[in-house]
Formats: sequence, structure tokens, C-alpha cells
Amino acid sequence: MFENLGDRLQNAVDKIKGYGKITEDNISEVVREIRLALLEADVNYVVVKEFINKVKEKALGEEVAKSLKPGEVFVKILKDELVELLGGEKADLYTGGSPSILMMAGLQGSGKTTTAGKLALLLRKKFNKKPLLVACDVYRPAAIEQLKQVGRELNIEVYDEGDGNPVEIAKNGVKYAKEKGYNYVIIDTAGRLHIDESLMEELENINNEVKPNEILLVIDSMVGQDAINVITGFNDRLPLTGAVLTKLDGDTRGGAALSIRHLTNIPIKFIGVSEKMDGLEEFYPERMATRILGMGDIMSMLEKAESVIDQDEALKAAKKMQSGKFDLEDFLSQLNQIKKLGPLENLIKMIPGAKKMGLTDVQIDPKDMAHVEAIVLSMTPYERRHPEILKASRKQRIAKGSGRSVEEVNRLLKQFEEMKQMMKHLKNGNMKLPF
Repeated sequence: MFENLGDRLQNAVDKIKGYGKITEDNISEVVREIRLALLEADVNYVVVKEFINKVKEKALGEEVAKSLKPGEVFVKILKDELVELLGGEKADLYTGGSPSILMMAGLQGSGKTTTAGKLALLLRKKFNKKPLLVACDVYRPAAIEQLKQVGRELNIEVYDEGDGNPVEIAKNGVKYAKEKGYNYVIIDTAGRLHIDESLMEELENINNEVKPNEILLVIDSMVGQDAINVITGFNDRLPLTGAVLTKLDGDTRGGAALSIRHLTNIPIKFIGVSEKMDGLEEFYPERMATRILGMGDIMSMLEKAESVIDQDEALKAAKKMQSGKFDLEDFLSQLNQIKKLGPLENLIKMIPGAKKMGLTDVQIDPKDMAHVEAIVLSMTPYERRHPEILKASRKQRIAKGSGRSVEEVNRLLKQFEEMKQMMKHLKNGNMKLPF
């Protein structure tokens, strides 16, 4: 996500920080690099021009000239303008209805149906809502079955009437939700390969019939600048309240995200960051700006951890670590918690300064974690609680049972012991954390 753009902007930032004094010449040089970076990221030309002018104007102002650290002031200007470009304040989803009604719209292939399921899951987990999915795409082969499969996977009910009238299905779905006590309705509508009159007329009719509180347009971020045309086309006929950018994890440019709000005034409310059902995130302009500039995104990382990690278990494990009673049973439990966080390299990128520490290029093979898990699971419960009893014969049996080597078993045990010793030192105050 934004890898190429982020790298280019961070290089420009590093250059400006190296200047003891900011002049018009060196500002122009850095700004030129930023302009090229944005254009190569497929940001709209008009947006780039206005953005660059604002940054340059502020950078040549008195505040920067008088600053003892002009480079840092410039970085703040760049970040603030990026935040503004991305929408400024976070645009919240409406959740106050009884029920709240949300209509999903988008072109075929944008990921609309899957996103409907992801959104339902997020509403249940974060907002404590009871969502109902309504299947109104009666044209695309297997569209209803796809939504029902998503519903089964998430244990979320899907209302459908087969190949009926989409307007009537939507109306009946809302009625059903009220009768059954659902407090959120997500209507999955039909898409087309392009905007056409019949599609828009149907969406207008659904909108007029059920009067949704939110109409979200789902856009494949890979379409680049064409996203603007798609939004404009839909917004001319529907009162869009927000956009969802999907497949942002596969788009290293990210130009659409940086152009949408400025050109259409439609806020980005969610972004798709992975193919997994929990891979939908609320969009925070400031967090995204800091992520692009390599400043990290601690808040998103903490929220991710809080959403998947059992807090009681984590607290219990921390206390055992500090007391030196942490064993391989506890280690296995924590390993399973970490796995829920998704690819660790994605989390590492959220750490401030990760790029400068050389961490962003770290590739963590999920197989390595699987191998560690296999080794620990090949131990008896007693061995996990008392790893000190693991001698040669036991290690050979564990290696054979896990399909790994004795050397790997020894390496794991050594690393585990080193971790225990480090925690003891931290508790006794003999060691300071490296930050």
C-alpha cells in the first residue's frame, strides 16, 4: 500500500531535513521530487498542482524561515497538507437508525459483495450491531450464492428471494430486519461492467423505496484515475455518502485515494487492506498520511491488536513473563494470538521509523511460525510446562513428531530461554528497553 509513493516522499523528506537553512532553491528541488512522486503514483494532475502550490507557499513562509529546525517544520507542512488532501477529519459511518440502512453500489468486479460481508463483520465486532445482509443482485450468475457463502462463513444471516424484483427484495429485506430485531441492514445491489441507464434507474428506485442512511460506492483502487469518473457517474444519480477503496493492499501507487476527496468531495470511509474477511479498515486521513511518510501508525496497530487479542490472556502471560514462570504452554497460547493479527510484515510497517531501521524489507514466512507451532505441539503438556527436562532422547522424539530437525528444536529452546532471561532482567531493572 503506497510503497512506491511512500519511498519517494520519504527520500524527499530526508533531503530537506539535511538542510540547515531552507531557501527557495532547495525547496524547489524537493518540491519537484514530490511532484514527480505524486504523478507517478497516478494522482490527478490538477490535484498535484494545487497540492504542490500549497506546500511550497507555506514552506517559504516566515514560520519555516525563522525555525531552528526548518526541515522538521517542512515535514509537518507536508503531513498536514496530505491529511487535508485525504479528507481532513475521519468520516464516520451512520449507526444510529432502528435499523440503520446501508446500500452498497459499484461496478462489477469491484469487490462489492465481499465488502458487504466484511462491513457486516466490522459492524458486529466494533459497533456491537446485529447486521442483516440483503441480496439484491439478481443478475450476476451465482451472486446470491456468493453472498450466502459469505454469510455462512461469518454466521450472518442473508435475506434473499431468489430472482425477484430487486426493489421489492430491498423493501421486504428492511421489513424482515425490523420484524427479527436486526439493527443494521446492508443491501448488496447489482453491478455492471460499466455505468448504464438500467443499472442507475434500478439503484435510484431502491434508494427511493428504502431511503438508506448511507450509500457507499465500492471502488477497485487498481483502476487509478478512472475512479474519479466512476464516482462522478454514480454521484450524479445517487446521493453518495462515502466510498470504499478495495484492493488497496495490491496497489503500490494509491493515486485514487489521494484524488477522490479533492475532486468529488465524497469521503473515503473504508479501505480494503487484505482478502481476509477482517481486512476492512476505517479510513483515518491522518493515520494514512503518517503511514505514507514513514512515521508509522501506532493507533491502527493497537486497535488491530485489541480487536483480536484476548486481553485477559495477554495480561496473564505478561505477569508470568515478569515472574519467570512463563512456559511453552504460555508461549504456544501467545503464538496463536499473534497469528490472528495477520501478516507480521504488515504490522512492522506501522512501527514509526521502521524503514530507517531496515524492518520494512523483512519477510516473515508463515511457514516458520507453523514449524515452531509443530515443534511445541509435539511435546507433551508436561514437557511444555517443564522444558528443562528436554534431553537428547526427548528432543529426537519431538523432532520426529514435528517433521523438523533436532537442531531446530534446540534453536527454539535456546531462543525461548533467552526470552525468559531478558524478561527477568527487565523486571529487576537491570536492562533498559532499546527505545
